[in-house]
Amino acid sequence: MNKSSFFIVGQHAVIEALKNPKRRVLRLFLTEESKKNIHRKSPNRNLLNDVKVHFKTKKELDKYTTKENLLHQGYVAEIEQLEKTSLKEYIKTKNNITLVCLDGVTDPRNIGSIIRSAVSFKIDGIIIKERHFPHNSKLMYKAASGAIEYINIFEVANINSTLKNLKEKNFWVYGFDGKGEKNFTEIDWKGNNILLFGSEGFGMHQHTSKYADFLVRINIDNKIESLNISNSASIVFHHLSYIKKNS
Repeated sequence: MNKSSFFIVGQHAVIEALKNPKRRVLRLFLTEESKKNIHRKSPNRNLLNDVKVHFKTKKELDKYTTKENLLHQGYVAEIEQLEKTSLKEYIKTKNNITLVCLDGVTDPRNIGSIIRSAVSFKIDGIIIKERHFPHNSKLMYKAASGAIEYINIFEVANINSTLKNLKEKNFWVYGFDGKGEKNFTEIDWKGNNILLFGSEGFGMHQHTSKYADFLVRINIDNKIESLNISNSASIVFHHLSYIKKNS
C-alpha cells in the first residue's frame, strides 16, 4: 500500500471512483458477484481496465470494515486522493455560485451525507477547514455514496479569513442558526452565496458567525429542539435547487 493511498468500501463509493477519470484506483478487491454487477452498471465501458483486480470472498473482505462496522457489499478499493481544487481560481470563472461552508463539522458520516445531498441538489462546492476534512475516512466515502467524485472540496487553512476574502468578492454569507432573524425561505438567494453551517453540538464559532451578513433559521415544530446537520443541509439545498429551477 502506498503512503498516499487508502481504502474505501461499498458499491456506490467504489463504482463512482472507477468512473471518475481524475481518480487513480490502484487495486480492487471484489467478489465474483460484485464484478458482474460492475459490468451490469456500466455495460458500455469496462471500468476494470488498467486496474489490478483481486477476487475475494465476502468473509475475506470483512477485514477491511471490521473496525468501522461498515457493510462492504463485496467492494473494496485502494485509491489515491484527488488533486486539490483552488477556491481562488474556481470563483474567477463562475457566476451565481452557491458554496457550503462547514465550521467545526468533523463527523465523517455527517460530512459524507452533506456531500451526497450537495451533489444531489447541484451545490457548487464545499469549504472546510483542512485539518477537519477526514481525507481517508471509509465512513465519509460510504456516507457520500460516490458523490465525492462529483463535487469540489475546497480545503482551507482558516475559515474566517476565507469568508472575509469571499465577502470582498461579492459573496453573501448566510449563517444558519436556530435563533436566526428570518426563515431561510424568505431569502431570494440571488447572486453568489455562502451557506455557513456550524457543528451539531455547538453551532457556529462565535468569531466565525460575525462574518455572516445574515443569520437565518429553518422553521421546525417547537417540540423539536434541532435537526441533524446533514438533514438541515439537505432541506436548504433542496429549497435552493427548487428556486433555481423555477426562477
